Amino acid sequence: MATIFSSLPIIDLSILAEISPGEQDLRDLSQRLCDVFASTGFAYLVNAPLSFSHEQVFGLANAFFQIDETEKLKVAKRTFVGTNKNTYRGYFPTQPSQLDNLKEGFEVGPSRAPRQAGLARHQRFDLSEPNVWPIGFGHGRPQLESLHQQLQSLSGTLLSLLAVGLGKSPDYFASYLTDSLSTLRMLHYPPQQQRTPTTSQDPRLCCTPHTDSGILTLLHQDPTGGLEVLNADGQWISAPYVPGSIVVNIGDLMARVSGGRFVATMHRVRTSSASIDRPDGMGRLSVPFFFEPGEDCVVRSVDGGESIVYGEYVRRKMNTWVEYMDVPGATLDARVRNGVSVKAY
Repeated sequence: MATIFSSLPIIDLSILAEISPGEQDLRDLSQRLCDVFASTGFAYLVNAPLSFSHEQVFGLANAFFQIDETEKLKVAKRTFVGTNKNTYRGYFPTQPSQLDNLKEGFEVGPSRAPRQAGLARHQRFDLSEPNVWPIGFGHGRPQLESLHQQLQSLSGTLLSLLAVGLGKSPDYFASYLTDSLSTLRMLHYPPQQQRTPTTSQDPRLCCTPHTDSGILTLLHQDPTGGLEVLNADGQWISAPYVPGSIVVNIGDLMARVSGGRFVATMHRVRTSSASIDRPDGMGRLSVPFFFEPGEDCVVRSVDGGESIVYGEYVRRKMNTWVEYMDVPGATLDARVRNGVSVKAY
């Protein structure tokens, strides 16, 4: 469980931009990361070695969500549009029945699709399928592919540092990078002006409390904020926007991999007045990157505990993710046929 904290720590990654970082500096950074993941489970990363500014990242997200709904639905996952071929990558619309999960999103994987795992045959979802791209987003494709590559590289560096902090060699997690399934997700939370809380303990949420399921999450959040993290005292601690930062946290699987030394911390997203009052009317935007091992990757605790194949693990988890649950076909198909936006609620 996370410790009692009142704010998220800030970790400076500037030494990663150096040509030859000092060994002691890297050991210090490794220890800092491990200390954070053993206590809060969350932190802000600043001076990350990325070529993209926040403005560029959210410019890409804004450009995608401004695309005509009809075009977005052409790359929607088969869960939502039964005639589409893509099952794991692509667009998902808002779902009016999920009142605390009102978001639309677009997901991409590596620019070169991973090798298909043996266990993937005859599965409902093809985790190694290639990306799909809507008409009207041509300039955004190479930029999103580059952003995915850079975040994947940063994740690999962070995992190497965590390996050292856990008493292993820097390449301990190298097998996780083979045929990695990592997902870059752009999210749009429309304003929810019609919903009001009944008490101060009943906030309006656009993302319900949860822990991430996997290894590592790197999040670009926009200035509207709303992210909150639960501490050991049962208090929801605000994690406001910090200019130029990336929020990092680990998931349930990495907590297991660490032998219980790390904590996957509960978090949620509160609807903020800043989201409602945005001059462009977009609501909240966020861009998380989920580092994922390959589908065939065998994941086990550093203490030598029980192992699990990542593909089997993630497929079980997908049964609880709203984006992969069956949607009443008649309802969504009618909206598509009638040209009505699925964002209406």
